[in-house]
Amino acid sequence: MIDFFLEKIANDQYNRVVIAYEPVWAIGTGKVATPQQAQEVHKHLRKFIEQNANAEIAKNIRIIYGGSVSGSNCKELAQQPDIDGFLVGGASLKPEFEQICKSRQD
Repeated sequence: MIDFFLEKIANDQYNRVVIAYEPVWAIGTGKVATPQQAQEVHKHLRKFIEQNANAEIAKNIRIIYGGSVSGSNCKELAQQPDIDGFLVGGASLKPEFEQICKSRQD
């Protein structure tokens, strides 16, 4: 499905694009992908963009992870090279949200 959008976006517009990935099985379940699972999908998305747009766009596009991100799993997820941030749901209403926000700073 992402290939449809790639056809509609000019190369000079990608700096305004953010792709959010959340596994279908994680939606509303409280389950989170392992950092390795999430990284694998993000890497695949980046490779697809490289093959269908170009390497610079693939390198610079923001791909964020959503799927039960919490204070207890954000640090390990944030360490993955192709995860650029998070799409936070319910945890955004909890005190741990600050920890999630700061997880990429360390």
